[in-house]
Amino acid sequence: MTNKKHNNNNAPQEYHRVRTPRRGEMPGVVEQIMGHGKIRVRCSDGYIRMTRIPGKMKKRIWIREGDVVLVKPWDFQTNEKADVIWRYTRTESNWLERKGYLKM
Repeated sequence: MTNKKHNNNNAPQEYHRVRTPRRGEMPGVVEQIMGHGKIRVRCSDGYIRMTRIPGKMKKRIWIREGDVVLVKPWDFQTNEKADVIWRYTRTESNWLERKGYLKM
């Protein structure tokens, strides 16, 4: 959601909300790119999970080692596998760290 606020020179200033983790989701840091749309992520709960990048995200977003991503663990193999839902920008990941969402 984008809110616009005008400053002194009448140019609109935009504020973006950061996507926070919801129930069953957790942030993590990309450790290794495995290829074929799979990456290894160190999640905030301490587990290292093999995650997959969905097709629509694979075509639009580049994910590199060191990026902060939001993952959703599978219902089965909860501690081993997950899906990538979101990739945070550097500014958003700094905000998550300051607010305590990202505990590494």
